[in-house]
Amino acid sequence: MIDVAVTKLSSKGQIVIPSEMRNGFSKGEKLVIIKNEGQFILKKVKDMDKNFEEDLTFAKRTEEALKRYEKGFSKEMNAKDFTNEIEKW
Repeated sequence: MIDVAVTKLSSKGQIVIPSEMRNGFSKGEKLVIIKNEGQFILKKVKDMDKNFEEDLTFAKRTEEALKRYEKGFSKEMNAKDFTNEIEKW
């Protein structure tokens, strides 16, 4: 059965999950939000694949790096320096 509830977005971009829909969630629990056109899907991180959180972190860093590159904030380096930089991540 599908449950439906109404909530609102705050001026800080926060939403409240209505209390009747919070069963099975704990305070501080990590959630993944997936946006698909006009839909948002919420999933518990612990219910995802073990490597999913690492994959998301890597994807986010890659996206941030692409944005910096597109803005001209990039630098050239040799393969060894590049590898050392990647290992810092």
